[in-house]
Amino acid sequence: MLDDHTRSEIAFEGSLAARSEGRLRRSQTIRTSIYGLHQLEARLPRLEMYTVRGNHVPLSRHPAWLEVLARSLGHQPYVVEADREGSLCGYLPLAYVRSLLFGRFLVSLPYLNYGGVFADDEAAANLLIDRAVELAAQLGVRYLELRHSGKAVEHPALNRLASVKVHMRLSLPETAEMLWEQVPSKVRNHVRQGQKAGLTVTWGREELLPAFHNVFSRNMRDLGTPTYGRSLFAEVLRRFPDHAELCVVRTRDKAVAGALLLHGWGITEVPSASSLREYNNTNANSLMYWHLLQRAIQRGQTIFDFGRSTPQSGTYVFKKQWGAKPEQAMWQYHLRTGSVDDVRPDNPKYDRMIQIWQRLPIGLTQLIGPLIVRGIP
Repeated sequence: MLDDHTRSEIAFEGSLAARSEGRLRRSQTIRTSIYGLHQLEARLPRLEMYTVRGNHVPLSRHPAWLEVLARSLGHQPYVVEADREGSLCGYLPLAYVRSLLFGRFLVSLPYLNYGGVFADDEAAANLLIDRAVELAAQLGVRYLELRHSGKAVEHPALNRLASVKVHMRLSLPETAEMLWEQVPSKVRNHVRQGQKAGLTVTWGREELLPAFHNVFSRNMRDLGTPTYGRSLFAEVLRRFPDHAELCVVRTRDKAVAGALLLHGWGITEVPSASSLREYNNTNANSLMYWHLLQRAIQRGQTIFDFGRSTPQSGTYVFKKQWGAKPEQAMWQYHLRTGSVDDVRPDNPKYDRMIQIWQRLPIGLTQLIGPLIVRGIP
């Protein structure tokens, strides 16, 4: 395993010949370096400037997520940088996830739907992956996971692709009134039923965290999935005070639905959202999503990302009814040992464990769930 001093500045130079339209381009020298948490803070402004150059950049691509994951989940962060003639031409954020139960993994990035390589061109992207593969071997991980979207990155070391899931994205109009007119009448009726059910919608930050997490952890327990602890969401809210907020829906004094909303550059995403099944007849979930969409429009966003779903699943159908369109998730792997499917929740070997988890007291799952989930890539 690399110690902090060794990994802080591991650099090498290499000349790459890139081809464009069948002709050999001039070879350029790209320098790559790897560093960890202690160097990250000083380099964050440079990474952020590089990241937000585009028109539609989700907040989940912000490099400060490495700090969030380190402080809340204990993941060891790494950044692989690529420089061409003194200018940043790409980087790859990585989190080293380790667990006695599941093993060791190098992921870009845990919890989030997006990650992987940010690079100017194929030459820089390939060098970044080269270094990540080397780091994966030095750390002895089971696999390297890069959470790309839309298009896979071609690299000989990426020997496994998971493309079952899709990102569900909705193009937003300029006003909420325009959105109301374009959603189907069935959806509008569900929202109206939620409004007539006496539900209240509240926006806030850490003061809403207990209510949000009670709903979220209850829903995760019912699904048979260990829940993230409050510390993750608290760290997100503290690290991104102008970009992250919570929405909670209540009936009288009881929270029945909640969501974490992240506002990036041109795009708003909802990485975590839940509602209590026994209140489905109130249409609290539909009412909440209507408010989430309104919030995004109020901030001038042009895309709303509902998150990942399996095509034709219940969540896929729910998101599609709002007008969301699928975009392929391209999670790529450098598999070193075992199988990518070994730690997937839909692996049949976990069926019995899921059934047991669903019967545990909610308080117990809130206590031990975060200890388990921090080790799942």
